[in-house]
Amino acid sequence: MRIISGTLKSRRISAPKNLPVRPTTDRAKEGLFNIIQHQFDFSETAILDLFAGTGNISFEFASRGCENLTCVDSNFHCIKFIQKTITDLNLNGIKAVKANAFSFIKNNSKSYDLIFADPPYQLKEIETLPDLIFENNLLSDNGFFILEHPPQISFSEHPRLADHRVYGLVNFSFFR
Repeated sequence: MRIISGTLKSRRISAPKNLPVRPTTDRAKEGLFNIIQHQFDFSETAILDLFAGTGNISFEFASRGCENLTCVDSNFHCIKFIQKTITDLNLNGIKAVKANAFSFIKNNSKSYDLIFADPPYQLKEIETLPDLIFENNLLSDNGFFILEHPPQISFSEHPRLADHRVYGLVNFSFFR
């Protein structure tokens, strides 16, 4: 895995092989950031990364200037790896939280400008995530919720769907 842009461009991040993760591909990550980089000033954006895994997406945001970033994952080893990488890369403003994403959504009172979620593709509750984000007021007024999901799931009828992009087997649905 590598950071594709920003102050940490080309830095490789080597996660342990035993982490239960499926990092977003570089091609999909590049496409995603091409879409959102002109819509946000990352240095002034509060970002939530749900199902953070290796922190791949979070480190990309940090490399582009984000200093208000919360990473949430339920796996102790993922959080430990994220914390180690934060230290190794000397990053400030990133908080790693070990928590179940659904519990975090329901118990968090802060709102975010941008929320990214990359849940396990086999997660049964994946289709409930957009509604949970909005029901719990986690998104600021002009914010985006971006959900990475498998091609078998469609949100085309969701009233808050703003955009949908496909990069190979990776699908991003954007909600406002």
